[in-house]
Amino acid sequence: MSWSIVKSGNLFSFVTSGSRGWAKFYSDKGPVFLRMGNLDHDSISLDLRDIQRVRPPGDTEGTRTRVQPLDILISITADVGMIGIIPDNFEEAYINQHVSLARPRSTVHPQYLAWYLSSPAAQRQFRELQRGATKVGLGLDDIRAVDVPLPLIQEQRRIVAEIEKQFTRLDVGVAALRRVQANLKSYRAAVLKAACEGSLVPTEAELGRTGIEHKTFESGETLLAKILTERRKNWKGRGKYKEPATPDVSSLPRLPKGWTWATADQLTSVITDGEHITPKRTSSGILLLSARNVLDGQILLDDVDYVPQYEYDRIAKRLVIVPGDVLLSCSGSVGRSAVVPEGLQFTLVRSVAVLKPLFGMGKYLSIALRSPFLKQQITEKQTQTAQANIFQGKIKVLCLPLPPLAEQRRLVAEVERRLSVIMELATMVSDNLQRAARLRQAILQEAFTEEHVQS
Repeated sequence: MSWSIVKSGNLFSFVTSGSRGWAKFYSDKGPVFLRMGNLDHDSISLDLRDIQRVRPPGDTEGTRTRVQPLDILISITADVGMIGIIPDNFEEAYINQHVSLARPRSTVHPQYLAWYLSSPAAQRQFRELQRGATKVGLGLDDIRAVDVPLPLIQEQRRIVAEIEKQFTRLDVGVAALRRVQANLKSYRAAVLKAACEGSLVPTEAELGRTGIEHKTFESGETLLAKILTERRKNWKGRGKYKEPATPDVSSLPRLPKGWTWATADQLTSVITDGEHITPKRTSSGILLLSARNVLDGQILLDDVDYVPQYEYDRIAKRLVIVPGDVLLSCSGSVGRSAVVPEGLQFTLVRSVAVLKPLFGMGKYLSIALRSPFLKQQITEKQTQTAQANIFQGKIKVLCLPLPPLAEQRRLVAEVERRLSVIMELATMVSDNLQRAARLRQAILQEAFTEEHVQS
């Protein structure tokens, strides 16, 4: 069957983009205001989980930017080329300045055109057409300049039906993978919750009652007394030793027998943060990490900065980070925690706090900080300005459950075992989601393959 190449401008009866100044029309109710966040690269269906509403403008500008059923929407700034199509019977809606509205002529199947614009071939054309040195985008002429392979209308309908049939099957599998992802996240939180409530492994008190291992045990309260003695004995700060903050237990939940409450200040020799003076960066040298490098349970080195040796030496006069120290993201994405491993030399900017635990409790301390109970405390204590922050004073008074040291070791081993399984499964799910995305693109590539096209 004969195909031809047609410029997209010849397939649209009307092309426009939204205008600025809509903020004055924002409202809790009224028509929908469609933005880039309502578009996606993986589907031509609109994502309406987060919508803004506006008062109807009631002028010619409103008429120009009001959508109609089967209009095609295209993102034209930043992440260009995301496609959406307005369904039948859609409520009154308008577009903002980051979105182009292209209205298909009656001679072309709207879904065919939308799916083609989502295909790898059209996306390559969008990337070639985009312009701008600092702010990349597409103009309306670019929207009209895409080469579209066009069969007869009957063939267009057949192609759309086949794409949608295959995508429906694919979506079922993707939805199942998303459910597994969510379940793994919930299970991870449940493991950390159980670890910090004394229900993940047998407690020292329970083992003592059975007499299997021992009849007596060192309680968390005894351990805390030893920690405080050690803290006072090794104090190297300025001036007179200051007793650490104590927990307010009046509103805290009950702990298992043998556990006690302690503040982060009591369990550490130092709580501080990274460098406040912007250090000189270099293309190589010693790692300079920030909050983006601290994930829950791991330190990510995919996107790092470096400082020269002399900058590191300057910062090290105040702070040297050693294995076993606990990192806590304290600015921007607040509350992620990881333990410093062996063999990694680095320094930090101020968006990361450092907690130096006593008695080698770094791994347990990081687990506790990642538990739902501590996450909630961190959220409640963070300050929200231009971005979220939790400052040293608030970190020091975080209340942590403290089990006996032997129990901590068993908890850490069991948490690491279970989280390792979760991580392995999560990687498998992520790999399969990536395969699904590649298959989606392959389906579109095949649907509009150039070997069908005769110029």
